[in-house]
Amino acid sequence: MQRRKYILALDQGTTSSRAIVFDYHGEIKGIAQQEFPQIYPHTGWVEHDPLEILGSQVGVISEALIKAKVLAKDIEAIGITNQRETTIVWDRKTGEPIYNAIVWQCRRTACYCEELIKQGYQDMIYEKTGLVIDAYFSATKIKWILDNVPGAREKANKGELMFGTIDTYLMYQLSHGQIFATDYTNASRTMLFNIHTLKWDNDLLKLFDIPKSMLPEVHPSSFMYGYADETYLGHKIPICGVVGDQQAALFGQLCVNQGDVKNTYGTGCFMLANTGDKPIKSKHGLITTLSCCLHHGRPSYVLEGSIFVGGAIVQWLRDEMRLIRTADETERYANAVDSCNGVYIVPSFTGLGAPHWEPDVRGVVCGLTRGTKKEHFIRAALEGIAYQVYDIYKAMEEDLGVELNSLNVDGGASRNNFLLQFQADILGCKVRRPKVVEVTALGACYLAGLEVGYWKDIEEIKNNKIIETEFIPSMDLERRERRLKGWHRAVRMACLKDSE
Repeated sequence: MQRRKYILALDQGTTSSRAIVFDYHGEIKGIAQQEFPQIYPHTGWVEHDPLEILGSQVGVISEALIKAKVLAKDIEAIGITNQRETTIVWDRKTGEPIYNAIVWQCRRTACYCEELIKQGYQDMIYEKTGLVIDAYFSATKIKWILDNVPGAREKANKGELMFGTIDTYLMYQLSHGQIFATDYTNASRTMLFNIHTLKWDNDLLKLFDIPKSMLPEVHPSSFMYGYADETYLGHKIPICGVVGDQQAALFGQLCVNQGDVKNTYGTGCFMLANTGDKPIKSKHGLITTLSCCLHHGRPSYVLEGSIFVGGAIVQWLRDEMRLIRTADETERYANAVDSCNGVYIVPSFTGLGAPHWEPDVRGVVCGLTRGTKKEHFIRAALEGIAYQVYDIYKAMEEDLGVELNSLNVDGGASRNNFLLQFQADILGCKVRRPKVVEVTALGACYLAGLEVGYWKDIEEIKNNKIIETEFIPSMDLERRERRLKGWHRAVRMACLKDSE
């Protein structure tokens, strides 16, 4: 059947906002992207201007439609996927943010998190939320804003403030205040949501001193949330899919069965394994969270390992170190040498995530010699991404109690053939890259399309998945073990505590 209508996916990421127009076959008809500034007020602090996020996201919509040669009236529905945990608090009357967005990478509340751990709250929070206590998640960010922005606590207690992750903020603004909601996947990353009852948890709200009136309604990921106002797009369009970026990628990869695993190479790296209808308690530093679900359904559970700095190290090479002009150059430089010449880079710029959870660790470069060249340094940066993924992959095997034999991959950095071949080599398993690597946006697209009947069911969508490239491991075992030994030595060096 020839379909003339399309699905629009809004992919609001950590460093850029994108809009992608998809057709019935899951093919990209038009795509636009705009980066926005990163704000670093202090060491370890990361912020975004919410108005910059909104402006960049709205700005790319028209460009994507133009590139796709379609009109707003040709869009059947909108799906939204977003950077998770990033926290915005705004005034209920004016809609104006009272502070910059505090980004998921931000470590400003790390000391408070350590206090909570010392006070013995770790088990209680894990049992309710599936999360470890860490500055990564939204709850401590909300508390920081209420405690540090003049007048915020008073206004919050009067019901005058609203909190949202990026999805909530975008929907609120696009609907001119008609939508104040989020989905299970984003709610589950706040450290305020009980993943068993699927409700905001009163004990946690009391612990963090956050008024319940600030919190949005929570719905399935595939759900009729409301409409984007026609003043933004020239046409009133339903928003029918909302999902955190990593769960979106899991769904976009069609990892809908228990045991399916994917890794997304974005600003950070995130590996998720579908564990079905039962949560698995990790013994190896992973977290338990919720997956997306269709309308009237209950979300399944996933195990997740989070790497704070993945593709972000390539941006660092480009913007701060000025070793490359474009991200694509890294593949050429890495292939120009046979090895990294003993150089290891642990890119723990904002601490180490899973499975280590060392918030105070900072980046380390070791193995430098007089013979170290630019090419070795760039290659070591890419290898540092793959090593981090290895650590999570092995932790996931331990928690699942099975040996995994393949890895589905996606995200911007997955276009780098050197990185994926090295990943296959160091894991000793096949790495599969789909034809459409924009599976985060594709997941939001599928969820929105299913809600409006654009696709009948998941089986109909499965015809769209095409594996473009399969990377086969070729590194011998002895060399792999030697490289891993060097990596883990570098991690131990990064984790050494000052004696003072």
